[in-house]
Amino acid sequence: MDQFMEEAIRQAKKSLSEGGIPIGSVLVKNNKIIAAGHNKRVQEKNPILHGEMDCLLNAGRIGSYKDCTIYSTLMPCFMCGGTIVQFNIPKVIVGENKTFEGSSEFMQSKGVEVVNLMLPECIEMMEQFIKEHPELWWEDIGEL
Repeated sequence: MDQFMEEAIRQAKKSLSEGGIPIGSVLVKNNKIIAAGHNKRVQEKNPILHGEMDCLLNAGRIGSYKDCTIYSTLMPCFMCGGTIVQFNIPKVIVGENKTFEGSSEFMQSKGVEVVNLMLPECIEMMEQFIKEHPELWWEDIGEL
């Protein structure tokens, strides 16, 4: 596993330690992390502050995102996938999509390269969270 996914996992664990949903993300440009974030929907009572959205918010205005890669511990939802498409981020590397299918096909249809690592650590982290906090999970994915 590379350092970028390791940082995304660290961000996911940070969210969990704060009482939030364990999803983390990093934005990489020129082989360097320029922003990191994690799901803060619970902590900040903000329905759109998913891991990828927090990461992009933390990146701020960087001009073009065309030479960036975004990492996420979980396949982005359609809101986050739409933002990735809108910002022309060409590549997404995810930890898993077993627990949530997300927007892989949508992003690919718009020319985004999607790499799914199916990492056991990411799968186990989400499965445990879903088991322990089903109400937060169903709320997060809009299925409540």
